[in-house]
Amino acid sequence: MINYGIDDGDLIVVDRAKIPHSGNIVVAVVDGEYTVKALYQTNDELMLKAGNPDYPNIVPRQGQILEIWGVVTSCIKRFS
Repeated sequence: MINYGIDDGDLIVVDRAKIPHSGNIVVAVVDGEYTVKALYQTNDELMLKAGNPDYPNIVPRQGQILEIWGVVTSCIKRFS
């Protein structure tokens, strides 16, 4: 998520009560695997956009299990 200011080793704060909206950074569970991506939703399509060019965007396929686990509200940087 380096393009969104979240670097390896950073801590994120996740609000599980917040309703996710298009453009939010979310923690999602895709087929049992956790991932942090930006949520984008149009009328009929949902996409989890990667914030790092080394990782692919996720467009859920039919039959794939997707859960938005929570909305990222803060990022805490570590300096050591």
